[in-house]
Parts: sequence; C-alpha cells; structure tokens
Amino acid sequence: MSDVTAVKQLVKKYNALKIEISKVIIGQEAVVDQILISIFSGGHSLLVGVPGLAKTLMVNTIAQALGLDFKRIQFTPDLMPSDILGSEILDEKRQFKFIKGPIFGNIILADEINRTPPKTQAALLEAMQERAVTVAGHHYKLELPYFVLATQNPIEQEGTYPLPEAQLDRFMFAINLEYPSFTEEVEVVKSTTTDQHKTVNALFTAQEIIDFQQLIRRIPVADNVIEYAVSLVAKTRPNSDTAADLVTKYIDWGAGPRASQNLILAAKTHAAINGKFSPDIEDVQAVSISILRHRIIKNYKAEAENITEEEIIKSLF
Repeated sequence: MSDVTAVKQLVKKYNALKIEISKVIIGQEAVVDQILISIFSGGHSLLVGVPGLAKTLMVNTIAQALGLDFKRIQFTPDLMPSDILGSEILDEKRQFKFIKGPIFGNIILADEINRTPPKTQAALLEAMQERAVTVAGHHYKLELPYFVLATQNPIEQEGTYPLPEAQLDRFMFAINLEYPSFTEEVEVVKSTTTDQHKTVNALFTAQEIIDFQQLIRRIPVADNVIEYAVSLVAKTRPNSDTAADLVTKYIDWGAGPRASQNLILAAKTHAAINGKFSPDIEDVQAVSISILRHRIIKNYKAEAENITEEEIIKSLF
C-alpha cells in the first residue's frame, strides 16, 4: 500500500474512531483529538483537571476503541515503585520469579500521578522513555504500542506533589480539561443516570497502530516548517538571542529540544488526520500550546500579574 493510500485510510479510520468514542464521551472533542494525536505520534499525555471530569472514563474508552490492553494505576501517597514495576518473589523451587506489575500493558492510566511522592513518580521515567523497565538488574521490554496517559489534579489542591520538570518533559502533551458546557452536562447526566450501557467496539489492532505510527514518521516535512518549529521553541528561552519580550519578562526556564521534536511529530499527525500529506506552519501552531504549556516555567511576576502560559505561547506566533 502506498503512503498516500495509507494516509487516506488513516483519515477514514480516525473519523470512525471519533464516532465510536463519542458514544460514551460527550463533548471534549479537542481533548480526545489531542490524546489520539499523541498516540499516533507515539507520545504520552498528561490530562490536567479537577476530579469528576471523566478523565479516567475517557482513557478507558479510547483504549477499548483502539483494541489495546489497558491498565490503571491509582497513585496514592503510600504507593511504592515495586507496586508499579513488579517484584521478584521466591517460588516453591526456591528460584526467583518476576511477577509483572501493572506497568506491563499497552495503555497505562497513571491516575492522579501527582498524589504520589517523587520516588514512585520516577519509576515511570524509564518505561516512558525507553519502553523498558529494569528490576533487580534484569531488563524487561514493554509490549508495543506503549502509552502512558497520566491524570493530574491542579497542583493547588491539598496533598499533591508537583511533577519534576524532567518528568513533565517526557509527556508530549499537557491537556487541560475544562468543565462541560450547560447542554453537554445535561446530556452527560441523561446518559449516565439510566440502566443503559453503551458498548465500544475495537476498531484497531496493536499492529495497525504501530503501522500508522511508522507512516507518520515517513511523512515529509518542508525545511521552513522545521525551522519555524525550532525558532518557536527557541523564543521560549529567556536567555537566548531570539527570546520574545514577554518571555524575558515572565519566564524563568524555556522549552528544550524535545519540544521541537514533539512539535514536528504532532504536526505530522495533525496534518495526516486532516487528509494532508505534509504539515505546514498552521499544523505546528495547532499543537503548540499543549506541547509547550508544561515546558515553560513562569516566574513570580507572571503569577502575580495572572499571565497564563497560553497567552505567552500565542504571543510567539
């Protein structure tokens, strides 16, 4: 199959996937789009929002529609790294036997990731970056495709441990979930307070998702689009020559090279799902807020003046 035909097939299957997910998830279209873009780009996503916005249900529904093995880890203050990775036990023959933890799956929902201390948060790092884990000196490969979709309560809430910058940088997208509109909330209440259960059909296989990820990697990108993405990221660094005035005034730390890589990968996927065979500058801009929002660190002045990351990023366009 040629790449052109494959892109057309991706568009068709993507639209069917959105319809399947909308059976259960009402509204939140932009959020679903961003999660799916990160999955087809091979990245991880961080969902940020107050409790009760159906973050867990959304991830579960997406996993079902993609036909992937789904595991949920509820992060709590007393969770240990071995509770995630697994541990070695002595069996009846007095041999060490490795019991796999819940990190061994295709889609891992790290629920309320910032409720657990940094030691346990760090247990996810190797899995997210290397698609492998090391336990007691043994290296275990994780099954592909592999995604971590983490949910986080706003850090102002009680009993949260902010994620370190190194771990935040591992997430391709940080997606903010807002409250539903009045009509959406009415629809949510209607559909969730009856005895009817909607079934979600699996539309993909694991291999199909891997094939589409490889297709995204093969999509060509013009040099001017890559240069635009790199210069956009460079503008977020307060100490660089290209830093925007707003950045110098309100930002302590800017985004690193991983942001530039993610911008291009996500722009390729954004272009492909919209039926384009190569991304342009509009595709880069479409994904840039969710890719850069968690990679720029505001200073106290920005906090005091209530300047948001979104305002700063939009000013760089």
